[in-house]
Amino acid sequence: MPFNQNPLFVSGALCVAVFFAIWLTRFSWGKTVGTPILVILICAILSNVGIIPSAMGGHVVYNGVFNYLAPLGIFIALLEVDLKSIKKAGLPLLLMFGLGTLGTVIGVFVAWFVVQPQSEIGDMASAVAGIFTGTYIGGSINFNAVALSYGVNENGTLYAATTVVDNLIGTPWIIATLILPRYLQKLFPRKKLQSAKQSQQIPTVEYISLSSLASILALGFLAMAISRVLEYYIPQIPEIITLTTIALILAQFPSVQQLHGKHTLGFFFILVFLAVIGTLCDVGAISGVGSLAGTLILFVGLLVLIHGVVIFGLGALFKMDWDVIAVASQANVGGNTTAIAAAESLDRPDLLIPGVLVGSLGNALGTYLGFMVAGIL
Repeated sequence: MPFNQNPLFVSGALCVAVFFAIWLTRFSWGKTVGTPILVILICAILSNVGIIPSAMGGHVVYNGVFNYLAPLGIFIALLEVDLKSIKKAGLPLLLMFGLGTLGTVIGVFVAWFVVQPQSEIGDMASAVAGIFTGTYIGGSINFNAVALSYGVNENGTLYAATTVVDNLIGTPWIIATLILPRYLQKLFPRKKLQSAKQSQQIPTVEYISLSSLASILALGFLAMAISRVLEYYIPQIPEIITLTTIALILAQFPSVQQLHGKHTLGFFFILVFLAVIGTLCDVGAISGVGSLAGTLILFVGLLVLIHGVVIFGLGALFKMDWDVIAVASQANVGGNTTAIAAAESLDRPDLLIPGVLVGSLGNALGTYLGFMVAGIL
């Protein structure tokens, strides 16, 4: 096994990337960019120069992050949430999520008629349009659901190209949605939701006791175990729904509220997840799929651009909180986990639960709309 594939080396490199991203925020420019964006960029560079492998090819460490660390990070982050935040942030976020969904659908149809992907892709073009409709309404769960249904995964070159381009366009959009709210708020100030005052309570340095650490991890691991067992016996209930519900219930107990280290642990695990997302931005993989990649890049790039114009444009028209728009867009494009990451990085704990809820809605809605668009085209 090459040294850069060694699980211990890869794990260490991800942690070093997180440390270096945090260290860079000591400088004014680094603080402006933000830790989440920096960790994505650092790992994108490390992956593309070959220091660490890309997650495109699969790796035991990356699989572990996706399957265990990211859900654990979501659960721990949600332990900070006050149930009242749903009442104050849920409806605006749901509205923005709906507009983002509309923007994605409009983007697919516009991109279809402008780029004409059927000339390059052939009979599978409508299925590919359905795939990107689904994935940019509710995340990667919908990507695979539509791809498997239409047999796109059986066409190795096409499936590889759609996967590469999805990550190549999706990752920069994650970065964009973390940057835009800060600058738009300066240029076009918007009144933040009342529940945003909770962000003042987020500590920059947090004390963690051994008992709190043990309690937080125990709750997290046990909740994940319960969620997966329930999903096994009742597949209609996604794991993330059960995990979110357990976290939400526990977060209301004073004994859980008094646990130290929830923000530090939850945000660290989410930063590691974002580090792996950075490795998905594999520029070299594009060369392996030829001219097909160019067509897909134009198609998806135009789709995401229109999604962004619709959700941020209409959000501006409605004078909506910029942070709410960004989290809603991430619930569309990346799903639950990136919505959580956006809420955390924007210091908006009041948007954690609403972000997960609309992300879960996207998981259900995106697949149906993906099939609908594929059928129409």
